[in-house]
Amino acid sequence: MATDYDAPRKTEDDSDSIEALKERVPSRPASGADEDADNPGSFDLSAADLTDVELETIVLPPQEDEFTCVSCFLVKHRLQYDHDSALGPVCAECA
Repeated sequence: MATDYDAPRKTEDDSDSIEALKERVPSRPASGADEDADNPGSFDLSAADLTDVELETIVLPPQEDEFTCVSCFLVKHRLQYDHDSALGPVCAECA
């Protein structure tokens, strides 16, 4: 028996009206549950023009108790130092 997968499916649940379905869905999401982590205020930034915004970043020089791992290229504290390779220091996570 051939099945037409493009044909609309009719079930017993199709008898609900759109108004009844809207009443079941809460109008406001639970606080914190559906909040976007990158956009905590849920601002719509899709149409925002950010071309003239300048970001300022302060870059600190390497501290005496830090090193840069030659494997992952992250700045680590001396407590995370594992060994020196031919290229330079390697952290404990990469060792």
